[in-house]
Amino acid sequence: MSETKPAIQHIVFDIGKVLIHYDPNIPFSRLIPDEAERKSFFDTICTHEWNLEQDRGRSWSDAEALLIADHPEKEALIRAFRTHWHEMVSHAYQDSVDIMLDLIQQGRDVTMLTNFAADTFKQAQEMFPFLKVPRGVTVSGEIGMIKPDREIYDTHVNSFGLDPSACLFIDDSEKNVEGAIAAGWQSVHFTGAAKLREDLAGFGL
Repeated sequence: MSETKPAIQHIVFDIGKVLIHYDPNIPFSRLIPDEAERKSFFDTICTHEWNLEQDRGRSWSDAEALLIADHPEKEALIRAFRTHWHEMVSHAYQDSVDIMLDLIQQGRDVTMLTNFAADTFKQAQEMFPFLKVPRGVTVSGEIGMIKPDREIYDTHVNSFGLDPSACLFIDDSEKNVEGAIAAGWQSVHFTGAAKLREDLAGFGL
């Protein structure tokens, strides 16, 4: 006999690629027009792993200095990553935002849990004011923890007084979904607003 899961009391949204778009290629298509050269730059210099450390709390000045020491000829392009960051978050996914705002309007408890550098998150909140509407947010760069590590899920639960088994986490990363489940949450993998509406209906939301 399968165990009945607790009813969802708390909905927790990821932000990047769930509520807002993110793509470093947007400004860098202009800065490095050659596609192969641009791919090499992201694969070997301003890598995903390098950027993730800013999400973990490393300052941009330290991050830039680290790369410039090894690639002085690329200094302008390395600094361009932060300078042109606002272009990378080009638009909101309005259909997903509408779902989140509808849940809040219904009186549901909605918070956010995101891997985001502290300063760029504040910038994003000014660009996208709906990021100020939920009850609160845990920002990885502000606390020095990062998804999918267990401690960030536990910190979010403790910060907002949540019952982990009654949390539904929505994230575009399967690893982060698995991290939430490992922390005792319920979770769905975000692939688009239409599927999210189906998933929420399946939970009675």
